[in-house]
Amino acid sequence: MKRYFEAEKGNRTHWDELAEVHAESYDYEELIKGGHVLDAIQTGEVGEVRNRSLLHLQCHIGTDTLSWARLGADVTGVDISPVSLREAQKLAAKAGLTARFIESSVYDLAGKLDGTFDIVYTSIGVLCWLSDLKAWARIIRKYLKPGGFFYLMESHPFMHVFDDESDGLNVRYPYFPGEAPMEWPADYPDYSDSDYIVKSPSWEWQWSISDILNALIENGLKIDFFHEHSVIPWKALPCMIKDDNGFWRLPEGMDNLPLMFSLRAH
Repeated sequence: MKRYFEAEKGNRTHWDELAEVHAESYDYEELIKGGHVLDAIQTGEVGEVRNRSLLHLQCHIGTDTLSWARLGADVTGVDISPVSLREAQKLAAKAGLTARFIESSVYDLAGKLDGTFDIVYTSIGVLCWLSDLKAWARIIRKYLKPGGFFYLMESHPFMHVFDDESDGLNVRYPYFPGEAPMEWPADYPDYSDSDYIVKSPSWEWQWSISDILNALIENGLKIDFFHEHSVIPWKALPCMIKDDNGFWRLPEGMDNLPLMFSLRAH
């Protein structure tokens, strides 16, 4: 697929802008206190990480990276945004945790990082920032040790067809990807801090489930499991309600649709 350098450069500017905002708005108090901020789905599906090496792609400000460190993993976080990584390093110091952070796009990582890992991990809101899933899958394959595994949790592509500005389930966007990314202009509230108005535009790619699975399969990864979930960690649609576990779900009678998926592959 054609690389969109200007869009990717714009997205780095976008995440540089939001890094300090999210350092203030993300809820990571439990991490500072000695716990972690991972949900029970991920910890249950990934399993024991103590004394295992873990590479976190697209780590942003490092809250999940450092949570895996808290659970005993030897972690390396990678992100394209230098401001995000500065915030991640500050958070590591506050939490008293050790982590390595590398500034790089997923595509350029081979020139900046040696070695292989027991676990390659990425989670929630990551795939839409990638212009080339096959190149992404090749990087995952490159960094997996023999016997290691890749884990992904992500919002379900089907959920993204619905209008996120109206009540109900009104189809507004295509499910299948187009030739070019979708551009989101600035001047809208940030998803983590609704009082902050985003100043920089961003570009996102829509990928279908088959795009994601086939990118992994075509690069030699074997799927261990693929799970679909009726919950998601943020209020993605106006009609969603928050449950007792801190997840968001559709109201009763509408809650039989997938909002998130997870997979593991080796």
